[in-house]
Amino acid sequence: MIRPILKYGDRGLQQPASPVDAVTDEVRTLIDDMIQTMYAAPGVGLAAPQIGVDRRVFVIDVSVGQSVSELLALVNPQFESRDGMQLEEEGCLSLPGFSATVARPACVVVTGLDRDGQPLRIEGSDLLARALQHEMDHLDGTLFVDRLRGIKRDVIVRRIGKLRRTGKW
Repeated sequence: MIRPILKYGDRGLQQPASPVDAVTDEVRTLIDDMIQTMYAAPGVGLAAPQIGVDRRVFVIDVSVGQSVSELLALVNPQFESRDGMQLEEEGCLSLPGFSATVARPACVVVTGLDRDGQPLRIEGSDLLARALQHEMDHLDGTLFVDRLRGIKRDVIVRRIGKLRRTGKW
């Protein structure tokens, strides 16, 4: 089932998500819904808080549906390591129409559980590293705009405020 995606300013997007106690059929259904929602958007990743679910779950597919083998679902993910530096343009399904250059580590290792509750370890670099960090941020209540400083952040926040006031957000 495709679920509505919350937008910047919606309640719950900027709150840390709660851990999943056990990977149940309910969690697997959530993962399936998130995958459908991510592809329909379309996007590279989606975290449970973006659809109003207070759980530490996210899905990522850097191929945007072109390669089934690149689809990842992680439950209760944690960083094992982060290294290097990359500066790349980043967008977000919760901030449609906005993007900015964000500094992030170039390589990461993330551990968690897969959709069957089995341990999973993912090593990512470049776009996958960026996507993993972006979705982890969502689980911690952070959006990419929160990582910006100065005029770039102010411009995005003001434009969203104007869109909200005119009913277009």
